[in-house]
Amino acid sequence: MPKDHLNTMFKGALILSISSLVAKILSAVYRIPLQNMVGNTGFYVYQQIYPLYGIGMTFALNGFPNFISKLVAEQPDETSKSLIARRAFHILTGLSLIVFFGLQLGATWIAVHMGDASLAPIISAVAWMFIFMPWLATGRGYYQGKFLMGPTAVSQLIEQVVRVGIIIMAAYFSVRLGWDNYHMGTWAMSSAPIAAICSSLIFTTFGLKYLLATAPAATRPLPSYRKLTKRFIVEGGTLCLVAAVVILLQLVDSFTVMRGLVRQGQLPDVAKALKGVYDRGQPLVQLGLVVATAFSATLLPALTDALAKRQPIEFKRQTQAMVHVSLALSMAATVGLIALMPQINRLLFGSLEGTTALRIYIISILFAALITTYTSVLQSLNQYTAMIIGIIAGLATKVLANYVFVVHYGINGASAVTVLSLAVMFAVMWLGSPEDLQQVLLESGYLIKLLAISAVMGIVVILTSHQMTALVNPVLANTRGMAGIVTVVGVVLGVIVFLVGAIYARLFTIREWLVLPYGKRLIKAVAKGKEHHS
Repeated sequence: MPKDHLNTMFKGALILSISSLVAKILSAVYRIPLQNMVGNTGFYVYQQIYPLYGIGMTFALNGFPNFISKLVAEQPDETSKSLIARRAFHILTGLSLIVFFGLQLGATWIAVHMGDASLAPIISAVAWMFIFMPWLATGRGYYQGKFLMGPTAVSQLIEQVVRVGIIIMAAYFSVRLGWDNYHMGTWAMSSAPIAAICSSLIFTTFGLKYLLATAPAATRPLPSYRKLTKRFIVEGGTLCLVAAVVILLQLVDSFTVMRGLVRQGQLPDVAKALKGVYDRGQPLVQLGLVVATAFSATLLPALTDALAKRQPIEFKRQTQAMVHVSLALSMAATVGLIALMPQINRLLFGSLEGTTALRIYIISILFAALITTYTSVLQSLNQYTAMIIGIIAGLATKVLANYVFVVHYGINGASAVTVLSLAVMFAVMWLGSPEDLQQVLLESGYLIKLLAISAVMGIVVILTSHQMTALVNPVLANTRGMAGIVTVVGVVLGVIVFLVGAIYARLFTIREWLVLPYGKRLIKAVAKGKEHHS
């Protein structure tokens, strides 16, 4: 691959990574003020339908654009690229219309099977987003196929900013004007098609020129619509499935948690509020995943470069660095959040409800980060079998066990099954991956060191937080302000303990330290310390 072509690809990957990071942070953070404004039941109403939006945006943002970019990149000339994009648009239009009409006509059926018929108008509102999916996915895929990531990055940010703005406005007017939770939910979910329209405007020129104008004459034979549709379903569907793993688990929750709680004996209004409490875990897991995967994702271009240049040793080193950094950050985030959960729960959501369920749910960060990292490596190797089997096994675990566990153990059971499902997914992927990729987790006693460091960090943070709350009077100890102080102190102390432990135990190689923020400074500081003591 030419050097300037590689540079363009790496710069594009960096732009897209930064925009994705900002979008993910926005997507996680807005739910905290939303829950504070509309309460547990209002949050439940929004979160019940959120997975439908999440799946649609995964199709439009990740799965199908990545597949279309591959189709476009395969074409030898500009005419073929535009024609294959046009065919992709036609196929996606057919698929999206099927989904749109399915949601519109089946809204009441879906709502009833979620245990709450009042959700039907909200399902109808979010369905309109699928009308714009072909335009968005084709535009993004076309430019990504030409290694131009700017349009995708801009459209992604526009979509999130507009959507989040409308949701917060809907929550504000709901409180101000006294709307009921379902009216608020309908307006909040109307943000999805409105945001899709706004982000689609980025591709207006592209669409008018390549999708709606008269098609140019083909310069070479193109795959038939039948063959292309099959590839869309098999290859594109696989990419969508991989990208939507966590959201699909949330969709299972939408159909089982509320109904399971009612079957357990809870009154419907109490069950809705409890589901809202359980849903507090989702933004926390999202934020944890942003931290855990953001820095390891910076190694992806180097991984691609090693593959392109056929450098297996360098590929293995980059893979090891990626897995080690992702696992360490996800472990630190998981243990830290579990240790500080009572304070975080009170600080962000105003109560201690569901602390045990959230502590269990937080373990999802660990397995979700590993799944994300391993799927990135397996995709780069074009090895999809282990991924697909793992995802199906994990989803089957969630579908078969969730309702039963909720009936017996409430929201604690739903959290436990989510963690179990992700653990099953990762175990299958790990066992089905190449031997070198399996060994990355087991080399040099890395796991033992990481577990020991994390355990010490967790104990220190828990003891410190307990001591701080014990030193003040009970009234002050139960305020959000005190929870904020304890959380900040706990986070800072946890980071220090983890870094000291990582340095002392030589947890990371120099390559791995350099991936982390300020890693270069830490290496220099440690080197100076050794010189001073020698």
